[in-house]
Order: sequence, then structure tokens, then C-alpha cells
Amino acid sequence: MTRLSLFSSPLLLGFDEVERLLDRASKTPGDGYPPYNIERMPAKNGSASEQLRITIAVAGFSAEDIEVTVEDKQLVIKGRQREDSQKDYLHRGIAARQFARSFVLADGMEVGEASLRNGLLTIEVHRIEPERLVRRIMIKDLN
Repeated sequence: MTRLSLFSSPLLLGFDEVERLLDRASKTPGDGYPPYNIERMPAKNGSASEQLRITIAVAGFSAEDIEVTVEDKQLVIKGRQREDSQKDYLHRGIAARQFARSFVLADGMEVGEASLRNGLLTIEVHRIEPERLVRRIMIKDLN
């Protein structure tokens, strides 16, 4: 049985990558940890480019425990806390937990700076607006 593609129209040329990105986004785990917000920020200095801010609640993690990478149009945030074997707990309700959260980036989206403050990791993402070009294609007369 063949799968009917969302982009199977013959008028949509070269959208295979978009379909792969949608497949990848649908396969990301949705366990809800850690919680996050995505905000649309006002444009800076009259710029028309889109500005986004991702805020992730990472209480208990230090900057050394968190890794932020961009690979193949995907923003990946990983956190890993180290176990402290020197402590003798009477009760342990706060687990040293690891996480991985990923976001698929559209073409033209660039990840800016990341900062950690008061248990919140903030990552700036912006879209650089490409120049709008109109190009005339010359037709060769082969007669």
C-alpha cells in the first residue's frame, strides 16, 4: 500500500524536503518535560524579520549541564544532571533527570544567543528575510 503524500501535486516541485521535515517533527517525543514557551517578539529597529524566543524551564540544571546544538535544520536542547554519590538521602523527591527537546527550523531561521537565568533557558531565533528577486529566463530558439 502506498502512502498518499501531502505534496503529491505535480504543481509542487521540490517540496520533498518539507515533507521530510514534517515527518521528523511528528516523530519528536511529546512527554512534556521540560515545559517550554515560544513567544513572537516585536521586530527590532524596524526590521521585518520574524523574531522568536524559546524559553525552557530547566530548574536545577547549570549551564554546564545543558547542550544546545543546531544540526540539519533542527534545534536540539539536551540536559543531563550528574548524580552526586556522596549524598545520603533520607527522601529523594527531586530526581536527577535528563531531557532532550528538539524543534524543526524552517529555511532561513537562525538560532541566536542562548542564556540561562533563574532556572529558565532562553534561546533567541530569528528569520532573515531573503531579498525578493525577479529573474527573467531567456528562451533559446532552436529552430
